[in-house]
Amino acid sequence: MAATTSSGDEPPETKSPAQLIPLLSDDVALNCLARVSRCHHPILSLVSKTFRSLPTSPLLYATRSLFGATENILYVAIRLPPESGACWFTLLHRTLSSSTNSKMLVPISSCPSPYLVGSAYVVVDSDIYVIGGSIRDVPSSSVWVLDCRFHTWRRVSNMRVGREFAAAGVIDGKIYVIGGCVVDNWARSINWAEMFDIKTQTWEPVASPGMEVREKWMHASAVMEGKVYAMADRNGVVYEPKEKKWDMPEKRLDLGWRGRACVIENILYCYDYLGKIRGYDPKERVWRELKGVDSLPKFLCGATMANRGGKLAVLWEGKAGSGGSRRMEIWCAEIDVERRGEGEIWGKIEWSGTVLTVPNESAIVNCLAATV
Repeated sequence: MAATTSSGDEPPETKSPAQLIPLLSDDVALNCLARVSRCHHPILSLVSKTFRSLPTSPLLYATRSLFGATENILYVAIRLPPESGACWFTLLHRTLSSSTNSKMLVPISSCPSPYLVGSAYVVVDSDIYVIGGSIRDVPSSSVWVLDCRFHTWRRVSNMRVGREFAAAGVIDGKIYVIGGCVVDNWARSINWAEMFDIKTQTWEPVASPGMEVREKWMHASAVMEGKVYAMADRNGVVYEPKEKKWDMPEKRLDLGWRGRACVIENILYCYDYLGKIRGYDPKERVWRELKGVDSLPKFLCGATMANRGGKLAVLWEGKAGSGGSRRMEIWCAEIDVERRGEGEIWGKIEWSGTVLTVPNESAIVNCLAATV
């Protein structure tokens, strides 16, 4: 029988890795794909096997950042019955036909600790920090982070004390958390305010000597002019990290600030007791009504705001149906705001509509915009 040559004697044929786009280098292809809008990433992953893992590639998001192709994406936490914790959604802009566009909230993975109530929230680039909150009425010191690039969650170092309904703000790569705990012992007194260094991933107490008001409950917070504003039921506090200085907010700001707010170009926006959107200028120390948005409803409850890339995003709760079929609608509007002569603030509604329908007992917890 004749001897045969074994194929094992020959080196195995090596296959070149598949190119992202045929006839283009991967560098050029990635440069092109990085410019595809985030809302089209689910469709992008269906194009081919080589595209399947692209939306979860850190290299894609690094390229988006390098070429200035990042977007401000809105994220919303909503409490749905019967659970008491928050479910998370992101706002997508989808084209239904050549002439019809639709914005809708779509669910993403929720926090692994779903029963947190009264957490504080801050955004750092593409990360949303969920700070503290209570679990079955017990304040937690946990800190969860939502990576908005991949919609994954991770834990970072716990705070020094448990907190619920605290105030929080980010300045120069550090997260400052104020209040949310009862000052009834030495440890809580020392740690009534603390700071998280994002670079070193460590917490440190922030001294607050001589502060007469150390409230537990903080109903709102914001960062303006390098200062963290924390508003309580009685007055509030202002902390300036650069000078390590504590102060009280200006009385007119304190009296006019109602509910959740956001800051755009150093103007703080919120809605007043008549349900109108107003802006506060810290330099002039005056509130002004946002004009040009009369077609929006009067926000008397359930409204929250976010700065989405310099535009004012407003979410509110509405009702739909009747009787046993009654449901809650989540509405959203995006407003382009600008300053005009004599300090007037005007808004132009770019779009407005229903983005989600949920059970009637639901409630908007918060909305934030992250850069991805």
